[in-house]
Amino acid sequence: MTITRRNNVHVAGSGPLTVMFAHGFGCDQNMWRLLAPNFQERYQTVMFDLVGSGGSDLTAYDREKYSSLHGYAADVLEILDEVGAGPVVYIGHSVSAMIGMLAAIAAPERFVGNVMVGPSPSFINDGDYVGGFSRADIEGLLDTLEGNYLGWASTMAPAIMGAPDQPPLGEELTNSFCRTDPEIAKHFARVTFFADHRSDLARVTTPTLIIQSHDDLLAPVAVGEHMHRAIKGSTLSIVENVGHCPHLSAPSASIDATERFLETLKL
Repeated sequence: MTITRRNNVHVAGSGPLTVMFAHGFGCDQNMWRLLAPNFQERYQTVMFDLVGSGGSDLTAYDREKYSSLHGYAADVLEILDEVGAGPVVYIGHSVSAMIGMLAAIAAPERFVGNVMVGPSPSFINDGDYVGGFSRADIEGLLDTLEGNYLGWASTMAPAIMGAPDQPPLGEELTNSFCRTDPEIAKHFARVTFFADHRSDLARVTTPTLIIQSHDDLLAPVAVGEHMHRAIKGSTLSIVENVGHCPHLSAPSASIDATERFLETLKL
């Protein structure tokens, strides 16, 4: 099995920079269709599916390897070894923002920029830290997911997407969740929602942009502000958007924030 096949890697465009896109839980690379074309005319773009998602090779899903986000971060570096050309800007949504952060901490020389869309280092409230959920909330969410995944997907996907004025996007995310293998989704959900990478934020040396919706069920503004304080030299861009997927429901604002960030890198 090749890495390209394992992760269903697609490369487009060319240029002095590689822009890598990584999707969130229950999604696939198609979620970047409104952003990626904006960069393909100037740069090489790399899109892929996390193992266990989309068109990836499901036989490659190893529960031990993927029991933490470090397993996915290792995959990111392997993909870049295979197809990356030139300096890399990584754009990750939600859990993949943390995956990219871990990859950049492990190999900082590979990355010149890290764009985090709706990131969260921890979803669970802890003292002064507001992650958005209590541990009991997360346990209840996962119990519901494990008991009736398709029912959970049908209820949660529209709430996560938000975008009340764009109902087709909620339907799209629901369908994406429902296409994911339930057993893999249950395992990945537990890894995602119980991950705590707050202590890693201070280790980030890659220039970082945090794109945060002003109203996000999964990642409230307090999370973006916490990350901005913890990641030295980071930029926080709060976009007017209801929901966890501003790259779909507010693509122009997400593109503008990313373009401004690329200009600061002086590549």
